[in-house]
Amino acid sequence: MSQFIIGIDLGTTNSALAYAPLNGSDKELEVALFPVPQLANPGEVADFDLLPSSIYLPGEKEFVEGALALPWNGQPSYIVGRFARLRGVENAGRLVSSAKSWLSNQAADPVQPLLPLNAPEGVAKISPLEASRQYLLHLRSGWDHAHPDAKLAQQTVLITVPASFDAAARDLTQRAAKLAGYPEVTILEEPQAAFYAWIERNPNWRELVKPNDLILVVDIGGGTTDFTLISVTEKDGELQLERIAVGDHLLLGGDNMDLAVARFAEQQFADKGTKLDALQFHSLWQQCRTAKETLLADGAGASHPVTILGRGSGLVGGTVKGKISRDEVRNLIVEGFFPLVPADAAPQRNRRAALAEVGLNYAADAAVTKHLAQFLRNAGNVKPTHLLLNGGVLQASAIEHRLFEVLNSWQANAVVELKNDSKQADLMHAVAHGAAYYGIARSGKGVRIRGGVPRTYYVGIESSLPAVPGLPAPMKALTVVPFGLEEGSKVELPQRKFALVVGEPAEFRFFSSVSRRSDAAGVLLDEITDSLEELAPIEVFLPPHTDGTREEIVPVTLETYVTETGMLELWCVAGDGRRWKLEFNVREKAAAT
Repeated sequence: MSQFIIGIDLGTTNSALAYAPLNGSDKELEVALFPVPQLANPGEVADFDLLPSSIYLPGEKEFVEGALALPWNGQPSYIVGRFARLRGVENAGRLVSSAKSWLSNQAADPVQPLLPLNAPEGVAKISPLEASRQYLLHLRSGWDHAHPDAKLAQQTVLITVPASFDAAARDLTQRAAKLAGYPEVTILEEPQAAFYAWIERNPNWRELVKPNDLILVVDIGGGTTDFTLISVTEKDGELQLERIAVGDHLLLGGDNMDLAVARFAEQQFADKGTKLDALQFHSLWQQCRTAKETLLADGAGASHPVTILGRGSGLVGGTVKGKISRDEVRNLIVEGFFPLVPADAAPQRNRRAALAEVGLNYAADAAVTKHLAQFLRNAGNVKPTHLLLNGGVLQASAIEHRLFEVLNSWQANAVVELKNDSKQADLMHAVAHGAAYYGIARSGKGVRIRGGVPRTYYVGIESSLPAVPGLPAPMKALTVVPFGLEEGSKVELPQRKFALVVGEPAEFRFFSSVSRRSDAAGVLLDEITDSLEELAPIEVFLPPHTDGTREEIVPVTLETYVTETGMLELWCVAGDGRRWKLEFNVREKAAAT
């Protein structure tokens, strides 16, 4: 029987674990942060409130025997966490980072050994799925060591993912958890978790918002940016919360900003005749992260030093020192990533080269405010009344102030900030705290945000018309998943029958829309307009009768099921009881059974 509810923020840059006991009264159900034991240095294990999402692949004789021992594993194959990140500064070719972003990468298979991308010959790479398993395994092992009578496998566990994660990436997250020895886990979107954390810390939240308020959650972490809109409604005199829109998956975050500062500093060294090699630049990159956070804070000094250790007379020769000023960092970060733009601004789409390195699909335009303007337009040109900030990047007060400045320039009514006490800690730990609180809410002891599918989904229906030379048959769009359909819900469309091709390869075309929110399930659009975005065509082979050879045109009705993990399943049901399932998602692939 579960003794705890455990919330895990499986972050791109850092991970965290929070928990709440289930054996007390409602007042005792307070969420606490679990200090994660990890290597701080060779032979030194210490507890930290965050587990850096980093893995170091040690060489065969790189460390003396016992130097990497953990309380639960005397000879680990990998280094996970704080020391992995530190060691990776010295040997980037053995460092795995940003593994979570690869789970939703359309250009590579996340179950194949890909990381580190720049690993030297002889270093055995690991897959993004395996990296995620290792982070979760470390958290589980640390918890089990501290709670031998309440092993994690017997607890209620929730894991957060970006709101923009597609169904396949959510499924991979659950798969990584299962491989790490977890029980069946519940997936929760990170911005919702951040909002749950705010509710937990503000028991009087009903006094801070009112019906018809619209809350914008901006979550900027180390690797990603997420936007979510939550509406405040009222039913039977009680306030309710409903998530009404989520943004696209943006690989744009603190890592981009640290890199911008590092490139600026690198040029300063170059202007003075100092050329940095790859190892020195990686060290500079890590220092620039600290410089950025320090110089963007309130009361920051005029500059921050950076030091580069020499790598031989051919390059630097000796230690080289420099500094970055507060004004330089503010201009690079605030003006570069959060420029003042009009409400009709849109991210720039760069023309891409035909060939490129295999890597993550980073956002082409680094201006977060342009992406935000586009998100609010796509959501119906809405004007948020409140803003909740989350993510380590937004600890910088200069960025916080700029976001309010931009939003207030787009609308007449000033946006109200939903504040937290102990802001510095909250922004780093809120997602894990909120996940644990959501577990409490699911048990009936807290407030739940109504969610559901953030888009309307359609399947293409070919018109039955006489063939015309040179012209394909017109395509219609059938609404199969209405906007806001709750997870775990099923939609049946028995009133319409369609002709399904089985026994030969067939193409399915899927569409989605963020603006058409009123199309009910079963509505057939006679025309594909610009309001619908087409996903890549899906070609599958649907098996016919058991002999597997006969081609058929089978009359079917359609059913849609949205799983608890957000997987969208479209079922084609024949009158004789045969059923074919299509799992479709924004990853633009499908499986049929």
